[in-house]
Amino acid sequence: MPEAPFEESLAHRWFAVELNNKTWDWLEAEDYDDPSAERVVHAAHASCYHWLEAGGAANNARAECLVANVHAAIRDFSGALRHAFRCVELTKANPDELADWDWAFAYDALARAHAAAGETKQASIVRMRARELGNKIADEQDKEFFDKWHRAGNWHDLASDG
Repeated sequence: MPEAPFEESLAHRWFAVELNNKTWDWLEAEDYDDPSAERVVHAAHASCYHWLEAGGAANNARAECLVANVHAAIRDFSGALRHAFRCVELTKANPDELADWDWAFAYDALARAHAAAGETKQASIVRMRARELGNKIADEQDKEFFDKWHRAGNWHDLASDG
Protein backbone atom coordinates (compact mmCIF):
# COMPACT_ATOMS: atom_id res chain seq x y z
CA MET A 1 0.00 0.00 0.00
CA PRO A 2 1.45 3.41 -0.91
CA GLU A 3 2.23 5.90 1.82
CA ALA A 4 -0.47 8.50 2.45
CA PRO A 5 0.28 12.00 1.11
CA PHE A 6 -0.78 13.47 4.46
CA GLU A 7 -0.20 12.93 8.17
CA GLU A 8 -2.55 10.05 8.98
CA SER A 9 -2.99 10.86 12.67
CA LEU A 10 -4.01 14.43 11.81
CA ALA A 11 -6.45 13.17 9.18
CA HIS A 12 -8.01 10.74 11.66
CA ARG A 13 -8.42 13.52 14.21
CA TRP A 14 -9.87 15.92 11.61
CA PHE A 15 -12.44 13.39 10.41
CA ALA A 16 -13.30 12.37 13.99
CA VAL A 17 -14.04 15.97 14.96
CA GLU A 18 -15.91 16.89 11.77
CA LEU A 19 -18.11 13.80 11.77
CA ASN A 20 -18.73 14.12 15.51
CA ASN A 21 -19.87 17.74 15.17
CA LYS A 22 -22.12 17.06 12.17
CA THR A 23 -23.71 14.14 13.97
CA TRP A 24 -24.40 16.12 17.15
CA ASP A 25 -25.90 18.91 15.01
CA TRP A 26 -28.28 16.35 13.52
CA LEU A 27 -29.18 14.97 16.95
CA GLU A 28 -29.84 18.43 18.34
CA ALA A 29 -32.11 19.26 15.37
CA GLU A 30 -34.35 16.36 16.46
CA ASP A 31 -35.36 15.53 12.88
CA TYR A 32 -34.93 11.81 13.43
CA ASP A 33 -37.20 10.78 10.57
CA ASP A 34 -35.07 12.74 8.13
CA PRO A 35 -34.12 10.67 5.07
CA SER A 36 -30.47 11.39 5.91
CA ALA A 37 -30.71 9.32 9.10
CA GLU A 38 -28.82 6.41 7.57
CA ARG A 39 -25.98 8.73 6.57
CA VAL A 40 -25.86 10.02 10.14
CA VAL A 41 -25.57 6.47 11.51
CA HIS A 42 -22.60 5.94 9.22
CA ALA A 43 -21.12 9.31 10.21
CA ALA A 44 -21.38 8.43 13.91
CA HIS A 45 -19.67 5.09 13.39
CA ALA A 46 -17.00 6.69 11.20
CA SER A 47 -16.33 9.32 13.86
CA CYS A 48 -15.98 6.52 16.43
CA TYR A 49 -13.51 4.68 14.19
CA HIS A 50 -11.42 7.79 13.65
CA TRP A 51 -11.37 8.48 17.42
CA LEU A 52 -10.17 4.92 17.98
CA GLU A 53 -7.26 5.70 15.67
CA ALA A 54 -6.45 9.20 16.92
CA GLY A 55 -7.84 9.64 20.41
CA GLY A 56 -7.61 8.29 23.90
CA ALA A 57 -10.02 6.68 26.33
CA ALA A 58 -12.09 9.85 26.75
CA ASN A 59 -12.53 10.24 23.00
CA ASN A 60 -13.51 6.58 22.72
CA ALA A 61 -16.12 6.87 25.49
CA ARG A 62 -17.54 10.06 23.96
CA ALA A 63 -17.69 8.44 20.53
CA GLU A 64 -19.60 5.48 21.96
CA CYS A 65 -21.98 7.96 23.59
CA LEU A 66 -22.58 9.60 20.22
CA VAL A 67 -23.20 6.28 18.49
CA ALA A 68 -25.58 5.19 21.25
CA ASN A 69 -27.55 8.41 20.96
CA VAL A 70 -27.87 8.07 17.19
CA HIS A 71 -29.12 4.50 17.48
CA ALA A 72 -31.59 5.56 20.19
CA ALA A 73 -32.81 8.44 18.02
CA ILE A 74 -33.67 6.09 15.17
CA ARG A 75 -35.10 3.55 17.63
CA ASP A 76 -32.50 0.88 17.00
CA PHE A 77 -32.58 -0.30 20.58
CA SER A 78 -30.06 -3.13 20.22
CA GLY A 79 -27.42 -0.81 18.77
CA ALA A 80 -28.31 1.89 21.28
CA LEU A 81 -27.98 -0.45 24.24
CA ARG A 82 -24.76 -2.06 23.00
CA HIS A 83 -23.01 1.29 22.50
CA ALA A 84 -24.46 2.89 25.64
CA PHE A 85 -23.23 0.02 27.80
CA ARG A 86 -19.83 0.31 26.11
CA CYS A 87 -19.78 4.05 26.84
CA VAL A 88 -20.58 3.49 30.52
CA GLU A 89 -17.99 0.69 30.69
CA LEU A 90 -15.29 2.96 29.21
CA THR A 91 -16.30 5.79 31.54
CA LYS A 92 -16.03 3.58 34.62
CA ALA A 93 -12.71 2.10 33.43
CA ASN A 94 -11.08 5.50 32.82
CA PRO A 95 -12.38 7.91 35.48
CA ASP A 96 -9.21 9.99 35.58
CA GLU A 97 -9.36 10.71 31.84
CA LEU A 98 -12.96 11.87 31.74
CA ALA A 99 -14.69 15.08 32.76
CA ASP A 100 -17.58 15.28 35.20
CA TRP A 101 -20.00 15.88 32.33
CA ASP A 102 -18.92 12.63 30.62
CA TRP A 103 -20.58 10.67 33.40
CA ALA A 104 -23.89 12.51 33.00
CA PHE A 105 -23.90 12.07 29.23
CA ALA A 106 -22.98 8.38 29.51
CA TYR A 107 -25.94 7.65 31.76
CA ASP A 108 -28.22 9.86 29.69
CA ALA A 109 -27.27 7.80 26.60
CA LEU A 110 -28.00 4.61 28.50
CA ALA A 111 -31.39 5.96 29.60
CA ARG A 112 -32.26 6.88 26.01
CA ALA A 113 -31.21 3.40 24.89
CA HIS A 114 -33.52 1.81 27.46
CA ALA A 115 -36.30 4.16 26.36
CA ALA A 116 -35.76 3.20 22.72
CA ALA A 117 -36.08 -0.44 23.78
CA GLY A 118 -39.38 0.30 25.49
CA GLU A 119 -37.86 -0.37 28.91
CA THR A 120 -39.46 2.68 30.49
CA LYS A 121 -38.94 1.67 34.12
CA GLN A 122 -35.21 1.05 33.63
CA ALA A 123 -34.99 4.19 31.48
CA SER A 124 -36.52 6.26 34.27
CA ILE A 125 -34.12 4.85 36.85
CA VAL A 126 -31.07 5.49 34.69
CA ARG A 127 -32.38 8.91 33.65
CA MET A 128 -32.59 9.90 37.32
CA ARG A 129 -28.97 8.79 37.74
CA ALA A 130 -28.00 10.93 34.74
CA ARG A 131 -29.83 13.86 36.32
CA GLU A 132 -27.95 13.35 39.63
CA LEU A 133 -24.65 13.29 37.75
CA GLY A 134 -25.69 16.34 35.73
CA ASN A 135 -26.32 18.24 38.95
CA LYS A 136 -22.68 17.60 39.93
CA ILE A 137 -21.20 19.20 36.79
CA ALA A 138 -18.95 21.98 38.09
CA ASP A 139 -18.67 24.25 35.05
CA GLU A 140 -21.91 26.22 34.54
CA GLN A 141 -21.64 26.24 30.75
CA ASP A 142 -21.13 22.46 30.66
CA LYS A 143 -24.01 22.03 33.09
CA GLU A 144 -26.32 24.19 30.96
CA PHE A 145 -25.39 22.22 27.84
CA PHE A 146 -26.13 18.93 29.59
CA ASP A 147 -29.40 20.25 31.02
CA LYS A 148 -30.56 21.35 27.57
CA TRP A 149 -29.71 17.95 26.07
CA HIS A 150 -31.16 15.99 28.98
CA ARG A 151 -34.53 17.78 28.70
CA ALA A 152 -34.74 17.48 24.92
CA GLY A 153 -35.24 14.80 22.46
CA ASN A 154 -36.14 11.31 21.77
CA TRP A 155 -37.65 10.05 25.01
CA HIS A 156 -40.57 8.24 23.38
CA ASP A 157 -43.04 7.43 26.16
CA LEU A 158 -40.59 7.92 29.00
CA ALA A 159 -42.05 9.70 32.00
CA SER A 160 -40.34 12.99 32.76
CA ASP A 161 -38.25 13.47 35.87
CA GLY A 162 -37.89 17.20 35.36
